[in-house]
Amino acid sequence: MALAVVSAVSFGLSGALARGLFDTGWSAGAVTLVRVGLAAVVLLPFGLASLRGRWHLLRSNARVVLAYGTLAVAGAQFCYFSAIQHMQVGPAILIEYTAPAAVVVYLWLRHGQRPGPLTLLGAGLAALGLVLVLDLLSGAELSVVGVLWALGAMVGCASHFVISAREDGGLPPLSLAAGGLLVGTVLLGALALVGLLPMRAATVSATYADRAVGWWLPVLLLGLVTAAVAYVSGVMANRRLGSRLGSFVALLEVLASVCWAWWLLDELPGAVQLLGGLLILAGVVAVKLGERAVVTAEPVPA
Repeated sequence: MALAVVSAVSFGLSGALARGLFDTGWSAGAVTLVRVGLAAVVLLPFGLASLRGRWHLLRSNARVVLAYGTLAVAGAQFCYFSAIQHMQVGPAILIEYTAPAAVVVYLWLRHGQRPGPLTLLGAGLAALGLVLVLDLLSGAELSVVGVLWALGAMVGCASHFVISAREDGGLPPLSLAAGGLLVGTVLLGALALVGLLPMRAATVSATYADRAVGWWLPVLLLGLVTAAVAYVSGVMANRRLGSRLGSFVALLEVLASVCWAWWLLDELPGAVQLLGGLLILAGVVAVKLGERAVVTAEPVPA
């Protein structure tokens, strides 16, 4: 449980740190590439060691690693950082964490796992909460671009849950995380080289909580803490808690993101948006509780 909390709090720090760099002239592409690249360098030795010489697992799971690196790593991170360039960190992360509802819909359409009444109730609560988070009822000005980027991050987050839950390939979790980060780094680097991914960086000091710090400090924290430490502690936690309980604890990332943004950026959602956030969390919990459990019979040894 302690490892899961560390992972959620570490992941939640990324938005606030990235916003400080954006204010100094960094682009979302540069922040994403640096964060993912540093994490890949740190995690790659652990991923290779966990294979224990079983290199055939990489060949047989090449498509899974490519999909994970493209959608769950590069896609999710770039879309999230792009979203918080147009909207506050709190609403952006709340939109992203409607992903469990998207997973339920995917399992229904793809595998025929029809949701029950509790799951449908949770989806309704999440939808209502999303309306409140976006402040649609008061007629407030809404950044459509920011919402679209946040929805893209939601797709990437949902892909993370779907792909990482596969156990049939035999690929160790650390190898999947390291391989996905490496694929994400290569993909983002290729897009930057051809000019499709704007890469802007600055050496101006970033400001957090009314205090200026060197640009290198948030960069290191993004790579080492919000990515490497977060992925490692998350994998270790999920191997002990299981994916179901681990996904519940992962919801702490939403609360952590809001708290980090409040402390470092003085960004706090309004009362209506906070109520919407609570409805989203309640809806996600109901969706998870309403999921139909699938029990696989264990073979009886002779």
